[in-house]
Amino acid sequence: MAIRHYQPPFASTSSSISSTDLFKPPQLYLSSSVRCNISVASKLEPEPHPVFTSVKSFAPATVANLGPGFDFLGCAIDGIGDYVTLTVDPQVQPGRLSIAEINGVDKSSKRLSRNPLWNCAGIAAISVMKMLKIRSVGLSLSINACLPLRGGLGSSAASAAAAAVAVNEIFGGKLQESDLILAGLEAEAKLSGYHADNIAPAIMGGFVLIRSYDPLELISLKFPPEKNLFFVLVNPEFQAQTKKMRAVLPTEITMSDHVWNCSQAAALVAGVLQGDLVGFGKALSSDRIVEPRRAPLLPGMEDVKKAAMEAGAYGCTISGSGPTVVAVTDDEDKGREIGEKMVEAFVEKGKLKALAMVKKLGRVGARVISRTSSH
Repeated sequence: MAIRHYQPPFASTSSSISSTDLFKPPQLYLSSSVRCNISVASKLEPEPHPVFTSVKSFAPATVANLGPGFDFLGCAIDGIGDYVTLTVDPQVQPGRLSIAEINGVDKSSKRLSRNPLWNCAGIAAISVMKMLKIRSVGLSLSINACLPLRGGLGSSAASAAAAAVAVNEIFGGKLQESDLILAGLEAEAKLSGYHADNIAPAIMGGFVLIRSYDPLELISLKFPPEKNLFFVLVNPEFQAQTKKMRAVLPTEITMSDHVWNCSQAAALVAGVLQGDLVGFGKALSSDRIVEPRRAPLLPGMEDVKKAAMEAGAYGCTISGSGPTVVAVTDDEDKGREIGEKMVEAFVEKGKLKALAMVKKLGRVGARVISRTSSH
């Protein structure tokens, strides 16, 4: 689902952008039982002063779609994600944001733009600055991009979520979670499309259902805390371009496929709420609309899915728009065995090298890791 942020040929090369450069976010409703308007600048006190000189934050990876939940279901993954460090910087013009550096786990991170208007973390940070009406302080942002670019794990959402949380925290945490989601969605909308199935779980944690996009309405789905859920994430050495993956999707579907996918999405939600991994896995694996069009573009996908199921996975599908393939289980050791078989299938059938990791459901979303006081 999520691509990171490339700088197009016509983009400005400036790495310092004013918080007045972005538009006002739309309305958001958070959960089915609690509806709230965002606490935009007009409802805040005058410009807040920094409470800290520096804040480091983290936001988790996410798996979007979850099979039949295209563009309306997603969840957070524990233990992997992006970090940002935000600093009050007297060298940056007041009211502006500068991206000081970008570090990453692979070579693709070098292609990320340091222009804040073409970087998801920068756009989200500026959006929060605008909500807070920041005019007298300049900020410097450093990004540690630990997720693979275009890997199907919500890399752009993770950096956007971490940046939004950091800006809010450095000024005393005055905004609500719903505001931060809108800031992150503004970044996603500009650079990878208007979809919330990565940014919402990146900030909220756990499973999130997007009930509506107009207005945006989110429902947090609680997986039973006493039950285990592990995701086997297998990432092949392959570039899955989101635009190409979306281009193959049908503009019309049959009524039978519509009914089938609706029933599977409902079963997926029921599986989450009940902690029923058998039902959850069956639904995860049963998309008839999106996965059948995308799977042929990912070499070896059908064999990888077959290998996962034969190794004991409850379910398997493409994570977001790929190329990461995700399988689910309730046992970490079993997850490693499943991952080995999936990697073997990628090598033998898809002729692709791949790496596997086993991670828990991320029940907590974006959060502050450390703070340096201004006093």
